[in-house]
Amino acid sequence: MNLGAIVSELKRERDRLNRAIAALDGMDGAKSSSVRHAAPTLVKAKKTRHLSAEGRKRISEMMKKRWAERRKKGTVGRKAA
Repeated sequence: MNLGAIVSELKRERDRLNRAIAALDGMDGAKSSSVRHAAPTLVKAKKTRHLSAEGRKRISEMMKKRWAERRKKGTVGRKAA
C-alpha cells in the first residue's frame, strides 16, 4: 500500500468517526435538557461508629491491666541485645 492510500483511508475513518461523534452529541444534547431539571440523587452518608464513654473507660482499664501483666513478666517479645 502506498502512502497516499493510507492517508486517504485514515481521512475516511476520521470522517466516519466525526459523524458518529456528532450523532452521539446530538443524542446527548436532547437528553441533557431533561436531565438538568431532574432532582439530584442523594448519596447515603456512611454511618460512623461511636464509642461511649463507658466503653472507652472499659477498654482503657483492660489495656492498663494487660500492660501491667506484661511488665510483670519482664521483657517478653524483646530480643536480647
